Amino acid sequence: MKAKELQEYSEKEREAKLRELRAGLFNLRVQAKTGRLEKPGQIRLMKKDIARLLTVENQKKKAGAVKEGAHDKRAK
Repeated sequence: MKAKELQEYSEKEREAKLRELRAGLFNLRVQAKTGRLEKPGQIRLMKKDIARLLTVENQKKKAGAVKEGAHDKRAK
């Protein structure tokens, strides 16, 4: 999953994707503990996808805060 793809998602889509990724990570961890995980590298990739998604969310929030802050400064 690429960051550019995530930036195109709406906020609700990003939240749903985050829930899906976290559930998938949980399942991978359970498989790893029970010895059924075939590709241990999947855990690392899933963590990176979650971090990428959270980074995009934080960037969107900061961009919105900067825009709101710009209006307040002009009004003074």
